[in-house]
Amino acid sequence: MAAGCARNLKNIPRTIAFLGVICYFLVNDRSVTWGFSPKPCDDGRFWIMTKTDVIKAAFRAWGRELYQKTSLSQIARELGVTKPALYRHFKNKQELLNEMYDYFFDEYAAAIKADYDRALETGDRDECYLIMSRSLVRFYGLNRDIFIFSLVRVYGNRQMKDPGKQLARRGVDMRRLLKFGKNTWGYPSLVQFVMATVIFWLGYFHKTHLCFPETVSPDEAGALVEREIVFLEQKLGAGLGLDRDTVAALDFRGLEERLDGGLPEYSEDDRLLRAVAAAVAEAGPWNASMDMVARRSGLSKSSLYSHFENKREMLAQLFLTELKRLVAYIGASREKSSRPEEQLYLGMIAAAYYLRSRPEFLVAIDWLRLRNLNLGDHAPPRLGRAFQGIDLEGLREDLPDSPDSDSRSERLAWWIFFLIINVLMRWKADEWTASLSVENIAGVPNECFRRLYKFIALGMKGFDV
Repeated sequence: MAAGCARNLKNIPRTIAFLGVICYFLVNDRSVTWGFSPKPCDDGRFWIMTKTDVIKAAFRAWGRELYQKTSLSQIARELGVTKPALYRHFKNKQELLNEMYDYFFDEYAAAIKADYDRALETGDRDECYLIMSRSLVRFYGLNRDIFIFSLVRVYGNRQMKDPGKQLARRGVDMRRLLKFGKNTWGYPSLVQFVMATVIFWLGYFHKTHLCFPETVSPDEAGALVEREIVFLEQKLGAGLGLDRDTVAALDFRGLEERLDGGLPEYSEDDRLLRAVAAAVAEAGPWNASMDMVARRSGLSKSSLYSHFENKREMLAQLFLTELKRLVAYIGASREKSSRPEEQLYLGMIAAAYYLRSRPEFLVAIDWLRLRNLNLGDHAPPRLGRAFQGIDLEGLREDLPDSPDSDSRSERLAWWIFFLIINVLMRWKADEWTASLSVENIAGVPNECFRRLYKFIALGMKGFDV
């Protein structure tokens, strides 16, 4: 499972802005130095800063910026100490980063080792994957800062060649779990779908619970995580709960042919949006400059500002315009059938067709997904509208007593959309070295989405149909 984990975690969403968690300090570390606390301890003594305190503060402070900024000054402010005080523990920033990697792998392996051993002992493929899924959600669900670090600095870092070896050295060799899924290899694999679903669920969970307030006890936080696990297991185990025979009899090719030639075309008014998409695809939202957009659009920089007030406005118009068009195209495609199970696939393949026809924008979406682009006051369209009206029980029920602002159908719509992007982004991509290319995106075969449909419709059992 490790190969699948590494392969699929590489292009996982970092789409959520995370707030800091409550700072707590350990005083039993033998390697200590004196620091200056923002306020005295309750007993009047000075606070003792440990090496572990600095590491945890780095996870919090740098994680808030998704590691776009990594200065020691941020950590000093987080701890309420002077910057020179940090050098008593670490020679430089790189040494601190190295310690953070060791801390992550030590904590991660220790947290999942017992479940890993249980998964090895089971003889059932689905139970193996459920055991590991529960373990990952429990660990990352209660460790938001570690979750961010794993996505940005471990599985999203091309310089981190093989995280699996780090875990194997600590007694957790995920590759040993691959034996349970031999009949589900190929592209896309069952491991890919399971891992992508787990990470999506974690991201959505942390988006909903931006920060556990001080009034939430560890038991209450754990209960929230367990509640998410129940919902996740339902989707992994049975998907949307469609009838197996109905799914097996679906005429995928015939449905695909109904959409041939119906894609909306770019107009001349879209020239700026295409230029923005290409610039973002090349440099990412934060580094896509007005100069780059002007060069690609054939306009002067001063002319650009007559269209966009600033870079945020420029990027917001790009993403929101395209997402609205995507939602409209999915909705229109669904109307080509009156059968709910067909409408679901028509919506999925329509999304794939649309994004394959606009590969630059798809790469830009991946950056949005990975870099938590702040669109300011611009509200994105509710993606759930793309699937509203499909008469499937799994898409129309809301979570009981859900604190989420979005309904279950909205969450599931984003899940489907996320998996479609995952399939498009991973096609023919080398595990750690290949970059995304418009050629690869445009060449993803429809068979990949038929396989995805079966997983969404039936869960892991869909790979047996």
